[in-house]
Amino acid sequence: MWTSIGTLVLARPVCRMARSLVARWTGTVIPAGYWEAGPVTRMSTGYWWNGFTYASSKRQARQEQEWRVRWKDPANWRDLRFTGIVPFTAGLVALVPPAGVAAAVLGLGREGLAARLAGAFGLVVAVAAAPYAWRPLEPVAVRFLRPSPAMALADRVDELTAQRADMTVAQAAELRRIERDLHDGAQARLVALGLSLVTAEKLIEADPEQAKALLRDARGGATASLAELRELVQGISPPVLTERGLVDAVRLLALDLPLDVEVSADVRQPLDAPIESAVYFGVAELLTNAVRHAGASRARVSLVRDEAGIAVEVEDDGRGGADPRSGGGLAGLRRRLAVFDGTLEIASPPGGPTRVRMAVPCESS
Repeated sequence: MWTSIGTLVLARPVCRMARSLVARWTGTVIPAGYWEAGPVTRMSTGYWWNGFTYASSKRQARQEQEWRVRWKDPANWRDLRFTGIVPFTAGLVALVPPAGVAAAVLGLGREGLAARLAGAFGLVVAVAAAPYAWRPLEPVAVRFLRPSPAMALADRVDELTAQRADMTVAQAAELRRIERDLHDGAQARLVALGLSLVTAEKLIEADPEQAKALLRDARGGATASLAELRELVQGISPPVLTERGLVDAVRLLALDLPLDVEVSADVRQPLDAPIESAVYFGVAELLTNAVRHAGASRARVSLVRDEAGIAVEVEDDGRGGADPRSGGGLAGLRRRLAVFDGTLEIASPPGGPTRVRMAVPCESS
């Protein structure tokens, strides 16, 4: 019984280590496919709902959720199967170099020609087999550790559902922001402009100087309203992005920032408009974070387009410590890129520098 429990507990760490070794040695990334714990929600009754049961505290709800997700995950059986198969496949091959070394030690330490020849042969076998002993691990791990089609499909459905919810929330928030900016800014100025014109119309014969002053104020209000509308349009879809493309839009963005930004680009073909917009606003957010939070003085932006898609690297010399915590700007950027199957990689040690890489698969438009 205790052996079975120990095997079940150690199966996942062993499989994680196998995936890590395969990725490090061969570059083959094997998706884990494990269930992820969902959010814990507090209900109006004061209890916490974790997707399975109610609990009186958030900590209790989270612990019970993690326990249920951990032990009900169908990937456990896949991990157990791998730990049972790998010793008799890749494990046997991996034992050849240690066995050769052991034979060499035992043979060369004994008297007699036959023993020493056996020891020399074992040493030759160990040296010859060492570079190849780990190679069977890759096909075995890919065959038995990758998620099943049903698990991969379920994960994809959950991912798309979360992305749809995120996009719905983001679109609603953006519409509220646009409505608020129009109501508090341009709309208020236009109302004041109309009142000034009506008053000036009434005073134009009785008090021409006062009417001229009102008209001057109205002209200033119209100019301010036009500037606010242009700024609002810039935040929705920059005209330079539509007219000149992604590279010129990023270069213009770099000129408006209070830090030295170097932009290098190898993007010879245009991209689809939604991808260009997502990448542009991603770069804008990263550079804004470099100014606002990292205190950077210099930054570098690199855009590269290849057959797989577009990759963008943003590096700054700020204080580092960028954290893609839940609810933050980096987490939101990661979700926006995930809509296009894009990825966001962050390396930001304390003290800097911060390096962020965005990669989006795409085809030229």
